Amino acid sequence: MKNFALLLLVLLFSACGIVSNRDSAPRNAKIDLNAISNATPKDEPFSKYGNPAKYSVFGKTYYTLKSNHGFKQTGDASWYGTKFHGRRTSSGEAYDMYAMTAAHKTLPLPSYVKVTNLDNNKQIVVKVNDRGPFHAGRIIDLSYVAALKLDIVKNGTGRVEIEVINTSSAKQVKAKQVFVQVGAFSDKENAQQIHDKLAAASIESDIHKVIVNAKKHIYRVRIGPFDQHDEAGSMIKNLEDLGVGEAKVLSYNGE
Repeated sequence: MKNFALLLLVLLFSACGIVSNRDSAPRNAKIDLNAISNATPKDEPFSKYGNPAKYSVFGKTYYTLKSNHGFKQTGDASWYGTKFHGRRTSSGEAYDMYAMTAAHKTLPLPSYVKVTNLDNNKQIVVKVNDRGPFHAGRIIDLSYVAALKLDIVKNGTGRVEIEVINTSSAKQVKAKQVFVQVGAFSDKENAQQIHDKLAAASIESDIHKVIVNAKKHIYRVRIGPFDQHDEAGSMIKNLEDLGVGEAKVLSYNGE
């Protein structure tokens, strides 16, 4: 445990925010920004070493977030370059100033964030794999090339908005769809009759089969999906004029 704590401390203090001498941009570097793509968000396990429950730097304690879901923040972005190039980041990966990465004080590592320069509306996507910046008012430290793409290298900092990109497929929820259900039948022939009646009135519908169990199926006659509940409500009024009653609006994930 003592060795683990020591390793964790070393990783944190090798991060971008702890500086003992001046950082700088690479000299005479020929970089084709058009050839550098955004980081590609993907599911990754959180770093074993980069996510302590809390840690302290310069007498201030920071608490690592347990989840990055829905995280958004506005503030100043800075960047780091040659001084840390090749060093281990807080997550254990080697820092590459030519890769689309960044550092954040509390987001779980790794996280993927969209960064928008609020002065010129340029946007990038970076992988957060490091801790920092430990300077007042700064919310994210970008790799040198990421800062170049946002055009903040010359000034040193820039006003940005950061927003986490959720990569967990397990947490993704299908958007609910709005339908008008004209009827639900255990007999498919009855569902077909309603479907044909609607077709004769130039109203498109579908018959959606729902399996209740091995012996029981339900056939839903549906119209839609609609973008808004108001549109679905208007359809119900049209159905009433056709003598089709008991229709109702349903919102569900397509079950």
